[in-house]
Amino acid sequence: LGVHARAYAQGPLNTAAFAFDARGRLWLTAAGLEAHTHDGVYMIAKPGARALKVGPGLEDPLGLAWYRGELYVASVGRVDEYGGFDGRRFTQHERILDGPVHGGENNLLLMNGEGRFVMGITATCDHCTPASRFAGSIVTFAPDGRDLRVYASRIRAPFGLASFPGTSELLVSMNQQDDLGARTPGDWLALVREGEDWRFPECYGQGGAACAGVPAPTAVLDKHAAVGGVAIVTGQLGASVGTAAIVPEWNVAKVQRVALTRTASGFHGSVTPFLTGLHDALAVALAPGDRSLLVGDWATGTIY
Repeated sequence: LGVHARAYAQGPLNTAAFAFDARGRLWLTAAGLEAHTHDGVYMIAKPGARALKVGPGLEDPLGLAWYRGELYVASVGRVDEYGGFDGRRFTQHERILDGPVHGGENNLLLMNGEGRFVMGITATCDHCTPASRFAGSIVTFAPDGRDLRVYASRIRAPFGLASFPGTSELLVSMNQQDDLGARTPGDWLALVREGEDWRFPECYGQGGAACAGVPAPTAVLDKHAAVGGVAIVTGQLGASVGTAAIVPEWNVAKVQRVALTRTASGFHGSVTPFLTGLHDALAVALAPGDRSLLVGDWATGTIY
C-alpha cells in the first residue's frame, strides 16, 4: 500500500487504548484482562519518550477520552473523571458513573458531536440473554454521568467506536459469539444508528426470521478475531489506502483495512490486510498534526 511502519514509543505491556490531549501528548491505558499487573493510565509526552504511569489502579481500563481539559476513563463497572494533572499525577478525581452493569466490561469511550459520551458494554455471556438491558449495548451519557440512555441494544460486544469525519455516523467494531461451532460468524464492523436493535443472541448474521429487520454489517472480519479500536482515514495515508476504517484484530495478529464506499443505506466495506506481524494488535488512533496512524501491540506494549 506504500505505507511504512516504525516504532513510535514503548508503552506498558497490555496497551489497550489511546487518546491525545490538547498538547499532543499520548495517553494510553493498560488492561491485562486476566492478570492486572500493569493495569492503569499512562502518558507519553512525545515520540520515543518513556511511558509515565499516572493513573490509579483500575480493573481493565479500556475507554479513554479527553473533554474540556478533563480525562475520562472507563473500566470494569465504572467511569471516572480526572483533572488537575500536575505533571505526575491527577489532583482531582470523581467517579461519575457506577456500572451501569455490575462487574461489566465497559469498552472504548467516544465524545460525540452533541457533547455526550458514547460507550460500548460487553454482554456478560457469550450467547445467553443478559439480565441487564445495558449489558451488550451501546450507551450514551452526559459528561457528569447523568442522563444514561441506551443508544443501540442487543450487541454482544461493541468495542471500537469512531465517528465518520464531519458527520454523526457511528462506526462500531463488534465481537461476535464464539461458541457456535461451524456456525460461528466473523466479527463485524457496522454503522450503528440510535434506536437500533441488533437482536443478540438470537441473530448472529445467519439470516431468516431471527434476523428479520436487523441491520446488515458494513463488513465481516475474521472469525474469533477479537476486534479492537477503530480509526477512520480519509486520504491522509495516501491514495492506496484511501477512505477506510482501520480495525485491529487482537486474536489473529492482524490489522485490517476496510475500504469504505458510500451507499444509499450507509457504507459498503471491502476488507484487506493492512498490517501483519504484531502479536496482539488492539489500540489504534490518529495522531494530531500529521495525522499519522498509531497502532499498539497489546502483548509487547510497542506502539507503531
